[in-house]
Amino acid sequence: MFFDTWSGLLRVVVVGPLAYLALILFLRISGKRTLTKLNAFDLVVTVALGSTLSSIVLTKSVALLEGVLALATLIGLQYLITWSSVRSSRIKALVKAEPTLLAHKGGLVEGAMRRQRMTRDDVLSALRSEGLDDLSQAAAVVLETDGSISVLKTLSERGDGLTGVPRPEAVPAVTNRS
Repeated sequence: MFFDTWSGLLRVVVVGPLAYLALILFLRISGKRTLTKLNAFDLVVTVALGSTLSSIVLTKSVALLEGVLALATLIGLQYLITWSSVRSSRIKALVKAEPTLLAHKGGLVEGAMRRQRMTRDDVLSALRSEGLDDLSQAAAVVLETDGSISVLKTLSERGDGLTGVPRPEAVPAVTNRS
C-alpha cells in the first residue's frame, strides 16, 4: 500500500515543515555550540533531535506542539549541559573527552593508540592528508575530542617557531566591538 489516508499525507505536508522550522529556530537561538563538530555528547543530542523530528512528522499520536516542546527540551538540556561544562570541571569531564597524543617527535604512542583503537595506518593517513610522507616530519599527532586527527608539523616544516598550541595567557583576548 502507498499510503493509509489522504489526511495522513496532509499531516506530513503541514506538520513536517512547521516542525522543521521550529527545529531551525531553536538551533539558531541556542547558538553555534549546538552545531559544532560533534563529540559523543553532541552526537547523541543530534540523533535524538533527528529522531524526535521524525516522530513529529510521521507519528499521528504526537501532536505538533508536543513535538516542538520535545525539541525545545532536548536543545535546552544540551544548552544547560554545555553551559555547565564551561563552568564545572566535573561536568566537563563527564561530557567531553580529552585529546589524545598518538605520536610524538617521530614515534608512535602505542598504548594511547591501542586505547583509542587507532592503527599506524590511521596516523599515516593523517600525515599524508597534511602533505607529510614520514612520521619524523610531525612534532605530534593528536586525536581530537571530535574524532578528527590533528598533525602538528615540526619546526622545520612550519618555519614559524611554534611547537604546539599557544598557552592561554599568550593568546590575546578578543573583544566584540559592535
